[in-house]
Formats: sequence, C-alpha cells, structure tokens
Amino acid sequence: MAALPRFPPAVEHRILKLVCNLPAPVQRRLFGPPPRREGRELAPDIHALISLAAHARSDSLEERADPVEARAQRRTEAAIVAERPTIAMARVEQLTIPGPGRELDARLYVPVADRAESPPLLVYFHGGGWVIGDLETHDSPCRFLAAHAGVQVLAVDYRLAPEHPFPAAAEDACAAFFWASANAARFGTEPGRIAVGGDSAGANLAAVAALAARDEGGPVPAMQLLIYPVAETGRELPSRQNLGEGFLLTRRDMAYYEDRYLPPGTDRSNPRVAILQAEDLSGLPPAYVAIAGFDPLRDEGVAYAERLREAGVLVALREHPGLVHTFINLTAICPSARQAVLEAAGALRMGLAP
Repeated sequence: MAALPRFPPAVEHRILKLVCNLPAPVQRRLFGPPPRREGRELAPDIHALISLAAHARSDSLEERADPVEARAQRRTEAAIVAERPTIAMARVEQLTIPGPGRELDARLYVPVADRAESPPLLVYFHGGGWVIGDLETHDSPCRFLAAHAGVQVLAVDYRLAPEHPFPAAAEDACAAFFWASANAARFGTEPGRIAVGGDSAGANLAAVAALAARDEGGPVPAMQLLIYPVAETGRELPSRQNLGEGFLLTRRDMAYYEDRYLPPGTDRSNPRVAILQAEDLSGLPPAYVAIAGFDPLRDEGVAYAERLREAGVLVALREHPGLVHTFINLTAICPSARQAVLEAAGALRMGLAP
C-alpha cells in the first residue's frame, strides 16, 4: 500500500484517536487479527496504531541516520500523539540545574494540589536511546504523571549522544538527582520523598542514579519508576531477537542508539549502562518495573526486576502483555496504553505517600 498523506498534527491526532478507540471487533475487521507471540496477543488498539504508522513512516532510524533529523522526527511524532488539550498544571517552571559538563535545562511540573502540603517529587529522565528525545517529546507524559500521581515532576534535559557519548547522560542523571535531593526544601518536600523514574533509556538513567546514590552514601531515592528500562547492552536477551521487527521499536533502532551512545572502545558491560551487570543490587529503593509484552527490551526488564528481588529489594513487576515500547507516549491515543500509565501513576502515588 502507498504511504498515507501527511496531515497537520492535530488532524493526525484526531484520526489516530478515532481509529484506536473503535470497538475491538471493528478494529479486527479493518486491520485483521492482531499478531500473537509466545501466547500473547497484541492489543487491538495498538495493532490499529501500528498498522496506520506502517504506511506513514519508515520503521527504522537507519533511513534518517543524522541524529538531528531523528530528533526532529521524534518531536513531530510526539506532537501528534500528545494529550489534547494539554493537561493543566498549577505551575510549569523552566529551570537550569548544575551538571558535570554544563548547566542542564529542566522543567518542573506542579500539579493542581489535592491536599494542603506540597506534593513529593519525581526526577524524570526521558526515553530516546540516549540519542533523541527532549523536554518537548515528553511534556505530555510528565504532565500525565504529575496530574494522576499527584507529584511534582522535574524533567531533566540531559546531554545526548553522539555529541556526548557515555558516560555523559549517566553523569547528568546522577547530578540531577543529587541536586534535587540537596534542594528538597525548594520543592517543599523532604529528601525521603523524592523518586527517580524514566522510560526506556531514561529508566536506565534512573536506575543508574539510584545505584550511584547508594554507592556514594547519600540519600537514596524513595522509589524507582522504571518503564520498560534498557538493562543490558553487553549482550542480547531473546526478546531483542524475537520481537525485533514490527512493534515500533526495532532491533536495528537499538543498534543505532547503542552505537552512538557507546562508541568503539566503550565497555558495553559497564554497570553504569548495563545495569543488569551490576554485581550488587542490595540496598536499592523499591522499584515499580513496567514492561510490554511486545517490546524487544522485555526480557531485560524482567531480568532486572528478578535481580532486584533476589537482592532483597521490594519490586513490583508489571507486564502489559498486549502493549509495545513507547506506550507512555500513547495515553491520549490508545486506551490500553492509558490504563497502563494510570496504573504506574497509582504505584508512584502509593510509593511516595506520607
């Protein structure tokens, strides 16, 4: 089938939302039965989205090898699927915070208060393979988490590869959490009510920051919110091969990202990126780990949760069997994704409760 014509983002948003909210039997008639893998069936609304997306763009980053082009494409896609109208906040504040290489841009989301005291804080790192993504691509997910978890969200614009390869992003993530912890009073909260979180590569950075906080003897995060984390870069677990094509994130995409963040000569088994390789995971804060059944990163997320549990860390591992990578960006379009992120927001609210 020929590529679909491109419309303004607002029009594409309405089309996708309409199609993805059709009754499942109608979606099956329009797009055929959703694929099955290892006893899991892709959610019908996600199958509808992927079917439409397949005719609108390439499924791989290889055709837009320039990271600048890839970042622009990601911003366009994020604008299409973002919540409309924008979720209202009590306040959105642009900040700069000290980083090891330069000052880091950040954005603070303060939700409309549902209680008298200031809400707790989530330090959030966006996904994008350490190469793409920014404060704009994840504006909608940050607003969603702030509103539904009742927390302040500090989104951090860490340095990106290939301009700033490993360990730049990891160093920025650690610096951001340490700064937030040292400045808890600025946010009207206590160091013991500050969490770290992120999606994909951002979840990897959140886990790295938690490890660093434990190792340096400072306040550790109150909890970790890890949405389909990258946990292993030194070797491929089976899901990278079995689910590496056709489900938004591809195996080739991961190679594109890792080759830029981890250039030749980098130890890809370094636990500051391959968190699954860390020898000791004891003493880390409780973690909520959400994974998707049709995600190439699924197995490493499961393995990391199991390693945490074996180390005595309190872990909630939640698999959403019919979902795909990037579901945190799809809350406005796909009901199945919205339900998954609402659940994560509920876990965050409980984890940071007084």
